[in-house]
Amino acid sequence: MESMETARITWRDALLMPEDTRRYEAIEGDLYVIPAPSRRHQWAVHQLDVELHRLLVEPGHGEVYPAPFGVEFPDTEEGVQPDLLFVRRERLDIIGEDWLRGAPDLVVEILSPSTAKKDRGVKLKLYRRQGVAVYWIVDLDAEAVEVWDFAAGARRPEHYTDRLPVSVAGNMVGHIDLGPVFRRE
Repeated sequence: MESMETARITWRDALLMPEDTRRYEAIEGDLYVIPAPSRRHQWAVHQLDVELHRLLVEPGHGEVYPAPFGVEFPDTEEGVQPDLLFVRRERLDIIGEDWLRGAPDLVVEILSPSTAKKDRGVKLKLYRRQGVAVYWIVDLDAEAVEVWDFAAGARRPEHYTDRLPVSVAGNMVGHIDLGPVFRRE
């Protein structure tokens, strides 16, 4: 009897998907489709983007990009489109015109019902394995942010509900007031 094996999906395959309201990612050979985000999700992304620009971009620490902006992990042919990402000034050479190649210094994912399991599972493992320094999981329903500091060897996340500390390469640069991020309409 002949074995049937499914084709592994790569980041390059994901880039060939139709341009629609969804985002496509390739992790461990599987294709993941992320539906268009909700209004509340986009509000949180915007608020965090504004604050990260204030704390990280304006002082010259590096650059912040919101989705859709791809991250390619070339050694494994995996790729994702996080909600927000940050790359330190010293590492800006990994950023290309259309996506970056390598691990961002900070990745932010805003949970939604359709992505929560993946963001806390396969993506958490991917980011740890690929060398992302810090991973924030923003849970709008719980009004909390889980911070995984992989660079410091974290085995568990820190949880923040009011003020979120922001650091660059382990050096504190400020805080984000989470009230506006979690604001409900």
